[in-house]
Amino acid sequence: MRKPFIAGNWKMNTNCQSATDLASGLAAELSEVTTVDVAVCPPFVYLQSVAKALSSSNISMGAQDMYFEGNGAFTGEISTEMLKDVCCTYVLAGHSERRHVIGETDELINKKVKTAISGGLLPILCVGELLEQREANKTDEVVTEQLKKGLAGIDAEKVLAVTIAYEPVWAIGTGKTATSDQAQEVHAMIRKLLAEMYDEKIASQLRIQYGGSAKPENTAELMARADVDGLLVGGAGLKVDSFSAMIKTIA
Repeated sequence: MRKPFIAGNWKMNTNCQSATDLASGLAAELSEVTTVDVAVCPPFVYLQSVAKALSSSNISMGAQDMYFEGNGAFTGEISTEMLKDVCCTYVLAGHSERRHVIGETDELINKKVKTAISGGLLPILCVGELLEQREANKTDEVVTEQLKKGLAGIDAEKVLAVTIAYEPVWAIGTGKTATSDQAQEVHAMIRKLLAEMYDEKIASQLRIQYGGSAKPENTAELMARADVDGLLVGGAGLKVDSFSAMIKTIA
């Protein structure tokens, strides 16, 4: 049985005070929740403050990105060791905004996933199609390519550290949400692909999150689907009441 996993991606939001208040509020609201894995991904500059606010809670912390080198002359970048030093457990890799706004390639994302695993972090590998790709019936093709390239060179033992997040790009921050049928269809395809790439046992163990305008109103319906193991939450993760309500619904 795969344990549900909900992660809040705060993106480029909050300041030091609001980030700390949000983390403290979530820690208080979710103190008795043990049946759902929960993580938050604040901006880099607030990781240390948020870590303190979460120190006595069951909530883990993740980073929104990282670099694939250990240290050195890489201005503006952050290493796995730095992230672990401020108590990060997870790290996002290949979020659609990194792919389509910043211009990250599958090959770069693959390097990050490998480095995260070897550095002791648990990567959340994001995959998903643009609206024009869905309308051209290329969803499976796009997601398959992103997944195969993102996991290239990662063996069966190491891939168990990875969470997959399916994010239809057309549903991120738009208010549009893939229907539970659409989400399940792609999640099932991903699990089948993982079984082909590795084996059935590994495919049955890996968790696949849905990301894309997930909110309290659609949490129960999405999470009721067989292959939806969690949610990667954007806007609804920036408020204590909405994010905690989603987790309590699942719990």
